[in-house]
Amino acid sequence: MGPTAELAVIGGSGLYALLDGATEHRVDTPYGPPSDAVTIAELAGRRVAFLPRHGRDHRHPPHKIPYRANLWALRSLGVGQVLAPCAVGGLLPELGPGTFVVPDQLIDRTSGRVQTYYDRGAVHVSFADPYCPVGRRTLLTAAARRDVPAVDGGTVVVVEGPRFSTRAESRWFASIGGTVVNMTGHPEAVLARELALCYSSIALVTDHDAGVPGGGSVTQEEVFRVFGENTDRLRGLLLEAVRALPAERDCDCGRALEGITLPFTLP
Repeated sequence: MGPTAELAVIGGSGLYALLDGATEHRVDTPYGPPSDAVTIAELAGRRVAFLPRHGRDHRHPPHKIPYRANLWALRSLGVGQVLAPCAVGGLLPELGPGTFVVPDQLIDRTSGRVQTYYDRGAVHVSFADPYCPVGRRTLLTAAARRDVPAVDGGTVVVVEGPRFSTRAESRWFASIGGTVVNMTGHPEAVLARELALCYSSIALVTDHDAGVPGGGSVTQEEVFRVFGENTDRLRGLLLEAVRALPAERDCDCGRALEGITLPFTLP
């Protein structure tokens, strides 16, 4: 029997520093290798898989991340629940650097990314609510326990990247209801739903996006600096959420494929 895990965190390598007895595993998928080796460790009595979204050396830009391989690899290990921290730009003046947001909606503005496993047959998966409600509640509760203020709800506008937005784009994203802007939240979220996984995100605002009144021109240096300054807070929040996630899944995410004839067998 191969390695197994019941839940996963897709994010940076900063989490690994707290793991004892972790093991690395290379996972093959029909969609090629995932972003990097999957690290599995026991945390609070649970088997947790960690996968660096961009690779440990950040070699995968957002539009080149092997999203299908990543989610498939996690499901093949037995993962049912996914926590997905990410960096975002704030589209509203009140969402400044260091703010945490637990989003409940998503707008896809990417182009050219493969965003489905189902290239044949009639497989139409519900995606009205992109994030798992149980995972969202758990993240918000974990934030409160760690005394980390977190905004409940918000819409992530996912752009293609790797460039940052123009000021006009940023203002438009806010005008259509966007709360924060990001480059990796899609197709990651929809691929998780297509595999009947629970998927929840915790977004760390690293900057005011360019079109926000008073905002400047976003730079990579600024994004990396703010994310680094908040790594410990994010890590503590995620570890608290891992401990608190219910072992039994009782939400619609796991039933997303009921009544649908799939063109292949899922792992």
